[in-house]
Amino acid sequence: MSDAAKDKNRPTLSVVIITRDEEQNLPRCLESVAWADELIVVDTGSTDSTREIAYEHGATVYEIEFQGYGPAKAYGVDQARSVWILSLDADEEVSPSLVKEIKAAIANSAHDGYTVPRLTNFLGRWIRHCGWYPDRVLRLFRKDKGQFDGAVVHERVVLNGSCGALKADLHHYSYPTLELYLEKSTRYTTIGAEEAFRCGKRAGFFDLVIRPPVSFISHYFVRLGLLDGIEGFMVSAFSSMAVFVKYAKLRTLQRKQAG
Repeated sequence: MSDAAKDKNRPTLSVVIITRDEEQNLPRCLESVAWADELIVVDTGSTDSTREIAYEHGATVYEIEFQGYGPAKAYGVDQARSVWILSLDADEEVSPSLVKEIKAAIANSAHDGYTVPRLTNFLGRWIRHCGWYPDRVLRLFRKDKGQFDGAVVHERVVLNGSCGALKADLHHYSYPTLELYLEKSTRYTTIGAEEAFRCGKRAGFFDLVIRPPVSFISHYFVRLGLLDGIEGFMVSAFSSMAVFVKYAKLRTLQRKQAG
């Protein structure tokens, strides 16, 4: 069989990326997957140059109203035309070694989906403990075998088939500055509290007084965040604070409902 025929018959891959004001991160993300058959960017209301950057890199851009990360990613998957889907966040980058693994995985098709280890950069340091690594996430899957659930936050892929595991890291540049970390934490704790409230959960003494210090102990001592230096301590402390803030916001929602 000729090389052209082999290329024509190989499984295709669509990369789906959700964005909102990601002009700083998106170029790095798109450049790491420029080899894919299709690039899809689902934008949820950017006011910067995100959409223009996506067009410059050859991506197809869809604009939708944000109703949660799960619905937005599911929409992107629905638009894809390839056999395989690689779902990424705009602040992620596919490492060269992971590129090789992904190509081999879709060529062999031994499984219907694959998890990848995600390595997160916090204020310039790669965090390898604190419960943040390997942080396996299911991001590569056959379109006809997987789809995102409808969760507003902490969405996941529901896979109807076998799942394998890739070894190379997906690089996550989520927190380059403290200001950005606090901004994201504020957004996620609000979304988390609202979703918990809709699900009928309520915040009490245990959630506000016991959960936060337990979270710190878990991240810093049990999950060895202390081996990540000062940044490991900061991650553990901020994780504890996020737990407290989420449940404080949930309690505020309860009190508003009670009048």
